[in-house]
Amino acid sequence: MFRRRIELKTAEQLALMRRAGAVVAATLQAVREAVAPGVTTGELDALARDTIAAHGATSNFLGYGAGGQAPGFPGVICTSVNEEVVHGIPGSRVLREGDLLSVDCGAVVEGWHGDAATTIGVGQVAPDAARLVEVTEQALAAGIAAGSLGGRVGDISAAIEQSVRAAGRYELTDGFTGHGIGTAMHQAPDVPNVGRAGKGPRIVPGLVLAIEPMVTMGSADNRTLEDGWTVVSADASWAAHCEHSVTWTEDGPWILTAPGGLTAQ
Repeated sequence: MFRRRIELKTAEQLALMRRAGAVVAATLQAVREAVAPGVTTGELDALARDTIAAHGATSNFLGYGAGGQAPGFPGVICTSVNEEVVHGIPGSRVLREGDLLSVDCGAVVEGWHGDAATTIGVGQVAPDAARLVEVTEQALAAGIAAGSLGGRVGDISAAIEQSVRAAGRYELTDGFTGHGIGTAMHQAPDVPNVGRAGKGPRIVPGLVLAIEPMVTMGSADNRTLEDGWTVVSADASWAAHCEHSVTWTEDGPWILTAPGGLTAQ
């Protein structure tokens, strides 16, 4: 049976991934500060393009999936609003007071990738929407904390699932997982958001995983819109998406997409 090779990184390569991750963090922060009622998702994408370029990086989202007649993804960020779970295309949509906006962003530095996502409330959001974001952030934190050298990817999956189940009336979106990341944005191994502790590939030095719970207030079922990208919950329930690229050392997790001290070039 064919297995995808898991790519392990050296200390020098991890340092480059940290640079890419810091660019992603800076871009997400710039977008967060710009989010407001009346702003379009296309305007946020333009800001993200400028921010990535200002730090000497390139986008790994722009053109992703191109092949044959398909031009690939048209933005440098995914902008998913309310019932849109992931892969929303930035454009003319105007954000409204109370919306939830999930922003997924990636960047490349010297061939090494970073990938992270966050969900942002637009103005004043309803308490149930704010709680959805909190549940998703807690699930991501639980997954990261469950990882350790010598452990298994299933430890992360089980922790995410347990965190969401404990919160009550929430579901993890079917069919979508986290992933390995390095010289490509999507690599082995997959990182499911449900699973059993003690199962899956072992966590070893140099392994980098993009961990990304996607949580809805309703159904786990979903569908892709006619644009070929935007995934929405099947019952139109609102969703949140949070993600970090993470590696583990003897000292614990190192979040490569955490905010860092970058300066524009």
